[in-house]
Amino acid sequence: MNRWFIGILWILLLIFSWQARAVEYQLPDLNDQMQSLDQYKGKWVIVNYWATWCGTCIKELPDLISLHEAHKDGDIVVVGVNFESTSLGRLKLFVTEHAIPYAILRTEPVPVTPLGPVPALPATYIINPLGKVVAGEVGIVTQKNLEEYIKGKRDAGDYAEIIIHQGSDIQG
Repeated sequence: MNRWFIGILWILLLIFSWQARAVEYQLPDLNDQMQSLDQYKGKWVIVNYWATWCGTCIKELPDLISLHEAHKDGDIVVVGVNFESTSLGRLKLFVTEHAIPYAILRTEPVPVTPLGPVPALPATYIINPLGKVVAGEVGIVTQKNLEEYIKGKRDAGDYAEIIIHQGSDIQG
């Protein structure tokens, strides 16, 4: 029964994320400064919802850190969204103890975010360089599967379309 329920939620998450809609999303960071996902336009953005109490979230951290480190000067960025009610001090300590180098934003748990539903943690959304949600996953993600997904989108011509749009903006 539990697998069936998770399967239904996973399918719903994918249906919502396939709508490929542009998102406007602002949340406070660890310094209480508002950050917007718009600042990453032109890059693939991996938005990972997680919590300090979530064992599977902690299990995927090394892959997310490795992905961030491998691509931070390229076209992929990782943004973590802490999805729990916890003190800022406790959250900062957790980030320091786990040496998380990418941006951490904060929000209270809600059933549906501007990116889509978060039925369980961890939940990860992929936003393309145009700022549109193109995929979602509930459960552990790996550096390899995220890189392969993005490579597949590029190979399918999605990235070429983005380059054309950027080029026409520059010329226009």
